[in-house]
Amino acid sequence: MVKTKIIVVTGGVLSGLGKGVVASSIGLLLKSQGYKVAGIKVDPYINIDAGTMRPTEHGEVFVTEDGGETDQDLGHYERFLDELMLKDQSITTGQVYYAVIQRERNLEYDGKCVEVIPHIPMEVRNRILKVGKRTNADFLIVEVGGTVGDYQSVLFLEALREMSRELGNVLFVHVAYLPVPGNIGEMKTKPAQHSVRFLNSSGIQPDIIIGRGEKPIDRVRREKLSVFCNVKLDDVYSAPDVDNVYKIPLILDQQSMVKNILKKFGLNYKPGRVRAWESFIKKATTAKEVVKIGIVGKYFDIGDFTLEDSYVSVIESIKHASWHNGKRPVIGWLDSKKFEKNPKSLDELSGYDAIIVPGGFGSSGVEGKIKAIQYAREHDIPYLGLCYGLQLAVVEFARNVCGMKKASTTEIDKNTPYPVIAILPEQEKKLKEKEYGGSMRLGAYPAQLKRGTLVYHLYGDKDNISERHRHRYEVNPEFIEKLESHGLVFSGRSPDRKLMEFMELPSNTFHVGTQAHPEFKSRPLRPAPLFDGLIKAAIKKKSLHNI
Repeated sequence: MVKTKIIVVTGGVLSGLGKGVVASSIGLLLKSQGYKVAGIKVDPYINIDAGTMRPTEHGEVFVTEDGGETDQDLGHYERFLDELMLKDQSITTGQVYYAVIQRERNLEYDGKCVEVIPHIPMEVRNRILKVGKRTNADFLIVEVGGTVGDYQSVLFLEALREMSRELGNVLFVHVAYLPVPGNIGEMKTKPAQHSVRFLNSSGIQPDIIIGRGEKPIDRVRREKLSVFCNVKLDDVYSAPDVDNVYKIPLILDQQSMVKNILKKFGLNYKPGRVRAWESFIKKATTAKEVVKIGIVGKYFDIGDFTLEDSYVSVIESIKHASWHNGKRPVIGWLDSKKFEKNPKSLDELSGYDAIIVPGGFGSSGVEGKIKAIQYAREHDIPYLGLCYGLQLAVVEFARNVCGMKKASTTEIDKNTPYPVIAILPEQEKKLKEKEYGGSMRLGAYPAQLKRGTLVYHLYGDKDNISERHRHRYEVNPEFIEKLESHGLVFSGRSPDRKLMEFMELPSNTFHVGTQAHPEFKSRPLRPAPLFDGLIKAAIKKKSLHNI
């Protein structure tokens, strides 16, 4: 038996149940007991990673410290556990098949016939165990993407079934949806029962069932799930809808879930270990005064619905900073394309205490974003530009302050006379050769901060910091002198001084941009410095407005 204990989290009935939050919550509770915890997300898609998928297709692409482009659930793991997740903690069908085929081409199977079974599950198994060994974790939480019953997940489930049989230290947690049909008004367990039977058909019997629903599960429903899903009554838990997902660990702890998990592994439970998290939730819950933040983006609409998952790390960073400052965040979604069609609609920005332009790619809605940035600058509305938000802030400043009217980024206009944002030569080569996947400037990069600047102070007066990146285009060094001569300050640069990592406008209360994505490192108990600074500036603006 190996040291690392494995907890597998599966989902049934429908997608979007919040398996990642459940997995993260279990991890947080185990960590609070003094155990080292690591998370893994296995995804059934053929893509090697999430980097080439549209945000409206799959939600946000989360970037790890070592440059992995992963599913957003790794972001949940990092935020709840406050532990770094690396790229090998995201496993996809594409990665697995690619590795097996490469080994076959290299004759690493000694001339054997390479089969889907056993070689694909074996590769999955080896990858999971390798992460356990690298992290030296006491508990490894493996979340299986998709929904039980999807044929895409069968090989992952087979790998985990085999691991359970061989290792004996694998526990299965099944998260299933319990709907309340409007015309009936009663919570139904039948879909959850069927999802467990789908899991049984893969040779897996769940040890624990977590019922997701609009309301907490009553005893009648728990008894039904216990009888028909073949689990003990004490192994059925409730995870109702909440206004704050960070409450889920406490809800599960109140039901003694982790106490039960530890008991199943022959380990002792120590009560009262989540006090810091309880204090955080209390502060978030009691915050009454509102701070309004407008996000000017374009990855919102998918059919008739709004996909907030496109910017989940930005949203969570706003929450962390707002709660840290005793405020309740209200986020407004501002479609930049609307500002292009109707410039008068920009006046709605005056109703916000701060504006954020997050990362993105492509030409759609770009001019609307630039107009929004101009409005924020001219009306001294606190502004934070993330990645593309920095690039477009430089374009806006070049056009409207430096007199370079047709300034642009070569991503949008290759023939602009003022390419203030341009692609690096090595990136241009990759694009010409169609090397799109995993080829951007990815992961953690250091930056040297300019002493005395706002950014320098926000980062605790540190000369050197590190943030994560995901982009190809940079501030063109040919225009830096002219931009600075008109008042723009590049407050952070790469160690070789060639790349502009941070910018700010000292004439404004808060007009800051970064090439990085600081949202990936924000934590509930430790908000990202730039977001904390933005919220503080928004509060100051709000208080001055009310005088």
